[in-house]
This record gives sequence, structure tokens and C-alpha cells, in this order.
Amino acid sequence: MTSHNIQPVLNKIYRKAVSASGIYIYDEEGKAYIDGSSGPVACSIGHSHTKLTALMKQQLDKLQYVYRSQFGSYEAEQLADKLFKVSGEKYDHAFFVNGGSEAIETALKVAIQYWQENGQPEKYQFITRQKSYHGITLGALSISGHQIRRQRFEHSLIKNPRNLTADLENDSLEIHLQELDQVIKETGAEKIAGLVVEPIIGAAGTAMVPPDGYYEAIKRLCDSQGILLIADEVMTGIGRTGKWFALEHWSTVADIVTIGKSLGAGYAPIAATLMRASILEPIKKGSGIIMSGHTYSGHPLSCATALKVLEIIEEDRLMENVSKTGKIIMNYLSGLKGKYDFISGLRGKGLLLGMEFSPSLKGLQAKIIDCCFKNGLLVYPSVGGPNGKDENGILIAPPFIISEEETRLMLEILDQSISQVNKAL
Repeated sequence: MTSHNIQPVLNKIYRKAVSASGIYIYDEEGKAYIDGSSGPVACSIGHSHTKLTALMKQQLDKLQYVYRSQFGSYEAEQLADKLFKVSGEKYDHAFFVNGGSEAIETALKVAIQYWQENGQPEKYQFITRQKSYHGITLGALSISGHQIRRQRFEHSLIKNPRNLTADLENDSLEIHLQELDQVIKETGAEKIAGLVVEPIIGAAGTAMVPPDGYYEAIKRLCDSQGILLIADEVMTGIGRTGKWFALEHWSTVADIVTIGKSLGAGYAPIAATLMRASILEPIKKGSGIIMSGHTYSGHPLSCATALKVLEIIEEDRLMENVSKTGKIIMNYLSGLKGKYDFISGLRGKGLLLGMEFSPSLKGLQAKIIDCCFKNGLLVYPSVGGPNGKDENGILIAPPFIISEEETRLMLEILDQSISQVNKAL
């Protein structure tokens, strides 16, 4: 039968998912798969959560959609207020969109407009890392270093200052600061709108974690040069690392933050660009309008769903489970690293954990992912290597609700799968 639906790999036949519950997804033959990656690191509270599905059904009977240029909604107001509170009242305002790429695009536009409204229109360029991924739309891809996803569109991407290449794991904080300072000098601080960073580098770095003191120092340098710090927390935010925002691990507050993925938890498409009052104020006093928006921005059903997700994470104390389970998983992975010599690195925080393989073994990542799938476990591909070009990593990022028994089973399947691939090498 001919399919008219376009899937990512055009010549692959995909199994059909027909139901899901908790940490499990079931295909058309009834086979169960542990969602060890929360899809694309999104399904934070698991599948078919009864509290959430009940809320969504209620919302459908109340208000499904209004266009944000014509009406506001209580759902959007309540979600923005909740995000303000969980941020420790640091991010005062929220601009709701549909996905992470849109949130990044909005963050870039807000940053540029902020400087325009402050009488500095020449500040429109952005600094980012070589190892980074901020989204698949052209603006977001322009500030991403992910070579595999950039390569086909390189000629169409916006040119920015050279990327930061210092190694987050091996280079000193002094080297990182010197490099950033040098790029600022080469470009001119008067031309730079912001520095865009993933607090923990996900798909482009296999959960790479900066050293202690890194973001505190980076923020001080940005402030001294009049450069906004923009944190891409689409993957790391809303509890994934054991904190509402991953930057909290470094006691750092950004000027603009993007969130997504875990915000809608897979139940509704929603993301957001959060900003401090100091960012919105000159725009409010100036043109009085943010030049961005989408048809479904601030969708009432999505906003109501996201609010309930936040309440469930809070009421069920899921971030405690994230921190506890993350330590259990990392301890087990350390054992696997000692068992298989081609595992070259382990890293991450909470339930955003990465396992990197030796880049010399070409195709190993795909073999392990495929074997995990056959054994009923889903993991997420990531890139690594010195330049972020090697397809040699996986992310392990199960839902926050995973139990100790389910964690043990997930890790046993991972071990079994790696063992099977190892024997076939």
C-alpha cells in the first residue's frame, strides 16, 4: 500500500504506534517499547497521564482556539503567570509559540528589536558555539553549529561571527572566556545582539555539561560588553535536569530563555520565549509591538495542557525522581563504560544523559539504536567528536515518572543491545 505521509527517512518502512501508556509505546502488533528518550526528549510525564487527558477533554468543551491578535485567554495568562512563579519570578513575560524552532526565532527577533528600540539597530549579530543545535528553521539553523543538519542549506543561512570552539570538557574556564572575548573584539560588541547557548548541549554534544562557574563568568562578560545572554532551554528546561531551568545549576539568570519539548510533554504543541521585564520594557515604551507571531501562538488548549504539566511535575514532586533516577542510570552506565571499551564518554544531568562511542567505529551508533529498537527500547541519536561532526552518541532521557523497576529493565535492555552489537563487530 502506497503511503502519502512523508516520514523522515523516505525509503524506510516505519512500524505504526497505536497506543501508549506510562513509559511504554505499543505498535500495531502489540509489541511494547520503553520510551527511553521521551520521544525527542519531550514526553516528560509519560503517555496517557489520566490527570492530563481529563483536563484536555474539559478544555475542548470550553474553549478550543482564539486568535491572539483578536483575544487574550485566561489559559495563556495563567500559564505565563505559572512560568513566572516557577522561574523564581525572574522571567517576567512569556511569548507562546508552537515549537522550539519558533521559540528561538522569536528570541532572536526580540533581541534585535530590543536593541533597535534602544537606538542601537546595528546590534543584530549572534555568537553561538560550534557544538550547538537551536532548530531546523533557517534563522535557528543559522546560529546552529550542527554540521550534518546545516550542510544542505549552508548557502542560504545568515552569516554570523565565527563560532566558539573551545572544548567544554577539557579546556579551562580561562580559555573559554579568552575565546569569547576575542570573538567579541573581532566582531565589535557594538554589532552583537546576543550570545545563544544551550546550558547542556543535547543533540549536538551528547549531553555535554560545562564546568562549574562557567555561566556565571559568561554572564558577567556579556553584561560588561552589552551583549544579551539567550539560553536555549528547549531540551533542558522544565525539569529535565532536576531543575525548572538548567541554568539554575550555575545560579545564572539569562536575559531571554526559550523552552519547549517538556512544556507540552508530547500532549500539545507548545513552546515559549521567556524574557525579563528589562527586555520587554523598551519595546513596550517604543513601538509597542513584538514583530513576531504565528497562527496558533497562545493556543488555549496547548496553554491549558502546559499549565497542567507544570502542576503535575510540581504536585507529584517529579524533579526529585529526575535527580534520583539520573544518578542510578549514570552509575549503571559507568559500569557499561568499563565493560565495553568503545564507550568513550558519559555525561549529563538529571534525566538528560549522553553516551558517546568511539568515532573510529563507523556506523556503531545506528547499529546500537536499531538493536535497542528491536529489543523494545527507544534511545535518541546525537553527535559528538572533537568537531561535533561524528554520529557516535545516544541520549538516554526517559520520562520523569519512570520507576526504579522500569529503570532497571530499561538499562538491562540497553546492556543486552550493546552486547549483541559488540559480538557482531
